[in-house]
Amino acid sequence: MKRLILCLFALAPLASCSTAEIGSNSRANRTPVAHNSIVECGLYNGMTKESTVLATLGSGTQVQVTDTVDQYFVKARLTKDGKTLSGYMYRTCFAQ
Repeated sequence: MKRLILCLFALAPLASCSTAEIGSNSRANRTPVAHNSIVECGLYNGMTKESTVLATLGSGTQVQVTDTVDQYFVKARLTKDGKTLSGYMYRTCFAQ
């Protein structure tokens, strides 16, 4: 029992270092990156089938990708008709 406790205390610093490393990089210094859409796409207010289309973009429209949300969506911002709109777009709208 004492050996098990000693082993756990010996491994604890290693575990805390690796988790601190992951946590510190998760949102560090993210700035918007400009991308051009390659197909006609929509900017949505959410990530569900019931989400409202905020704007429809033609191919070649430049948007600022502010965050990669998951494997299907990115958070994007664009200026259209003098208004800045923020929402979600499918990743397939952009070149790899």
